[in-house]
Formats: sequence, structure tokens, C-alpha cells
Amino acid sequence: MSGNDTSHASGHLHLRPESKEPYAPDVLEQLRTDAAEVIARYPQKRSALLPLLHLVQSVDGYVTGRGVSLCAELLDLTEAEVSGVATFYTQFKRHPNGEYTVGVCTNTLCAIMGGDQIFDTVAEHLGIGHDETTADGKITLERVECNAACDYAPVVMTNWEFFDNQTPESTVQLVDDLRAGKEVRPTRGPDRVCTFKQVSRVLAGFHDGLADQGPGAGPASLLGLRIAKDNGWTAPAGESDSTAAPTDGTEGSK
Repeated sequence: MSGNDTSHASGHLHLRPESKEPYAPDVLEQLRTDAAEVIARYPQKRSALLPLLHLVQSVDGYVTGRGVSLCAELLDLTEAEVSGVATFYTQFKRHPNGEYTVGVCTNTLCAIMGGDQIFDTVAEHLGIGHDETTADGKITLERVECNAACDYAPVVMTNWEFFDNQTPESTVQLVDDLRAGKEVRPTRGPDRVCTFKQVSRVLAGFHDGLADQGPGAGPASLLGLRIAKDNGWTAPAGESDSTAAPTDGTEGSK
């Protein structure tokens, strides 16, 4: 890659993956204040690395070089240790990410239900591939592993909010609406999709008040529970508790 900050090719945006330019003083002050709040939640401060990486993303939009340096400084870690974690988890981005991450599940069930077709159609529509971002910086497209919503396959997630029972056409409409700045409502959960930076701040542990909005489970998820209730089915009884540890402090039978 050239030394320029940005270059365009094949309709998508390439940016340098590292930024070592210092934070503005007011931004750095707020980052340190927020980081101190996060670190205080843990008995060992190095345990705060994951939320601090999300915190960096909430400011920079990805895990920048300066973000790695700050995390290392605050947690008494080496930059290599921080980078090793940041490159292991796919929710941490080491290059600029779009305002909205659109993840198409292409794991087994979603794939055979149309997930592969959805990804291919949307990729062609946007002119980008996996983990690439549109030139306007709006959409990053990803193939993602199971979203634990197989009862609504094929599933698409936008910044980790569910869009169930999708089709190529509905997903193309979704990305077009996002790029046009229209308000988009997930199938389940909150009444709107937050930006990647906003979601990163939530994942850092700063709640936005939307967690309890909307249903977390829909009819398909609850169908088995309803059938069991209608038929009077219950879980099998456990083994005899004769060998279980007594609750009165005495030693149980051998």
C-alpha cells in the first residue's frame, strides 16, 4: 500500500490500518476518564483489555495504533500483547470500519436457506467483498459465523442487531436504506440500529438505555416451549439426591 492515507480501488475504500497521531487533549482526557471507570470494575486491571479495545473503537472506529498504545499504557501490557488480543477477536477491527457492519450468516443452516445467495447478491450490489467497506464509509460487509438465531434463517445482523428471515432483495433494501440515512428497525431488540461507534461504546460497558427495548425472542424461538406446555411435558427428574452433600453442614453418606 502506498503512503497515502486513502486510496480507492474496485469501488471500495482502503485506508492505512494504523494511526499513531496523538489524540486531541480533550478526547484523551475523556478516554482516560472512561477507561478508569472500566478498569475499576476488575480486580486485575489487565482483565479490562477487551472493554478498553471496544472503548478505543468507539472513538476511532477501529483499533488504531494509538489505541493499542493507550491500552498498553493503562494496563501495564506490551503493545504486542494488546495487538495479539485485538487481532484474535473478529469484533475488533484493525482497519477503518463502516458506520454499519452488515454481517450475513453463511454458516450451515443459513447458507442452505439462502445466506450464500444473500451475501453474493449484496456484495455484487455494493461492489465489495468480505470485510471491505463502501467508498462512502457507510457499510462494511462480512460473512459471519452462527448468530444463534437458526430458527430465523437466513439471518443478517447490522451492528449485531437481528434481521430475521432475510432474502437477497430485503437485504439489498436494508443496505440501501442505511446508506441513504434512513432509520432502520431490527426484527427484534431496540427500535433502531445504532452506529458501529455507538455499539462499541455499549460493548465497552456504557449502557445506552436500549437493552430492554423490543422482544428478545420471537414465536419461532418459543415454539418448543409452547408445545411442551400444551402437552404437559417436563424435564426428566434428576438422579436420587441421597448422595448429595447435605445442607446442614454434616458430612454426606459415602
